[in-house]
Amino acid sequence: MASSPRHSTHHPTLLLRRHYPNFCALAPLRPTRQLPSLPQQQLQQKQHVGHDPSPSEPTTAAASPATAAAAGALRVGIVGFGNFGQFIAGGIQRQGHAVLATSRSDYSGYCARHGIRFFATADELCEAGPDVLLVCSSILSTEAVVRAIPFRKLRAGTLVADVLSVKQFPRNLLLEILPPGFGIVCTHPMFGPESGKHGWSGLPFVYDKVRVAKEGDQAAKCEQFLSIFEREGCRMVEMLCEEHDRYAAGSQFITHTIGRILSQLNLESTPINTKGYETLLQLTKNTISDSFDLYYGLFMYNVNATEQIDNLDRAFEKVKQMLYGRLHNVLRKQIVERVPIP
Repeated sequence: MASSPRHSTHHPTLLLRRHYPNFCALAPLRPTRQLPSLPQQQLQQKQHVGHDPSPSEPTTAAASPATAAAAGALRVGIVGFGNFGQFIAGGIQRQGHAVLATSRSDYSGYCARHGIRFFATADELCEAGPDVLLVCSSILSTEAVVRAIPFRKLRAGTLVADVLSVKQFPRNLLLEILPPGFGIVCTHPMFGPESGKHGWSGLPFVYDKVRVAKEGDQAAKCEQFLSIFEREGCRMVEMLCEEHDRYAAGSQFITHTIGRILSQLNLESTPINTKGYETLLQLTKNTISDSFDLYYGLFMYNVNATEQIDNLDRAFEKVKQMLYGRLHNVLRKQIVERVPIP
């Protein structure tokens, strides 16, 4: 099995490190990927992409694992089927692939209504032979979840992926635990059930093919899996895990931190809200709607987060000094030098 070199000094993203660009802007620089062709059955199903089944309405037969396998589609096993896992499953099904799921909570009812096979344990899911195993657990529980997966029951060469908001941690964990033949692709959909509720078009999807064969079945399965998000309209950004975490600490983590700080001020809407204040209120609402465990995970599992906290603290102190310094000069002139202040 061939592996992609992870530490080449000639990687294009490494040349950009000094300039700290917005990583989403790098997407147009990435060569266009050749999308895998859809089977005829899936092309017909794509006509119904805009149809959102009600909770009591089952999805089409395309969601059936047996039908999907017969059509050459993927069988994607999702470990951790909470709110985000269900959200991602919707996109997978819209592209005509089968979803298998397992979780600590019982989502068998939800799965039955949406044409998804639910398994009580990870052992049973692995025995079902998914092509891709997608880990959708929280950051804090990921290590325990991954270590409990019986990888020995999966087919050799199975592709394993994650969707965590940090990337170096799951990459190193999967490299440590997975047998050498298993493929690893680390991904981060930079959106969620709220920001992606009207579609994924234009929303960035970051990925790193950490350990994927250059050719053969595993390579084809990886391209098929990534094409799910590309066909949904995502802006595909291929980026090393280290690069992702550095950029995310300066964007996602800072955003959550500012929102958490503002929430401590108990800001309220006023009769004279400005557009800027409305933005702050919305930021506060968006960030505190996520659990504190998620925010803590962004801090604890990103090696760049502490530096950003320190930078934010220094920036606040600098602004305070600028304000107090000018105030001190004004008062000194008035009190000591007896200069009248207009």
